[in-house]
Amino acid sequence: MAKKSNRTKKEDRRSFLWRGRELPLLVVWESRRSIRMALGKKEIILRLPSGLLMRPKLEDVLVNLGIWLDKLERKKPGLMDRFEERVYADGQMLQVGSRRYALQVRTEPRLTHTASLKKGIIELRLADSDGGASLQKNIRTLLSRVVASDFLPEITRRTHQLNELHFSKPIKSVTLRYAHGRWGSCSSSGRINFSTRLLFAPPFVVDYVIIHELAHLLEHNHSDRYWKIVEKAMPAYEEAEKWLKENGHQCDF
Repeated sequence: MAKKSNRTKKEDRRSFLWRGRELPLLVVWESRRSIRMALGKKEIILRLPSGLLMRPKLEDVLVNLGIWLDKLERKKPGLMDRFEERVYADGQMLQVGSRRYALQVRTEPRLTHTASLKKGIIELRLADSDGGASLQKNIRTLLSRVVASDFLPEITRRTHQLNELHFSKPIKSVTLRYAHGRWGSCSSSGRINFSTRLLFAPPFVVDYVIIHELAHLLEHNHSDRYWKIVEKAMPAYEEAEKWLKENGHQCDF
């Protein structure tokens, strides 16, 4: 009888109970010889050799996972907060950068969700047919769009200021849209987009990401020449990169 190949990858998403909190966990069984634990952007990732498919062995690994998470938490308290999604309700305050918004949430017999901003108050009118995790996801989308519209003039001005100061290249457009995987992007035609997540960062970090994308107008890669361009415009750019690496998970709706 032929043996089954261990090369086939098997994935299982589950919750992992740690210090009384349920954390999202992705368990991946694959062709490998070692165990690897990592913190992803949305979940903890546990990679196991296919031979550890038996439950007793997996349970042993999960014990070690808890110990590993304890060590990470001691080094950087609050690191696991990235996995807890915010729950928005009427009367809450939303702080984005230097701006503070009051949330007014209304559920109505309607088919669609809408959001508007007036004098620091974001009014959310929500369809009563929606609820639970789906509703919160839709609220985050609405908040991102409203905040993007509010910040766009400021971000556009700052982008042009830094461009005139360091690069003097034509910019076709500046936009703000939600993106989880990247802080910004720059096309060869001069279209620059920034993630609304960036708006939660301090000003020097925002400036760095703007400069990072503007530098692509001169060098559309991440070569040594590119980084010299960035460093010339912002000598202490590595401090901003460090901030994003350590705190970027907290920048979200």
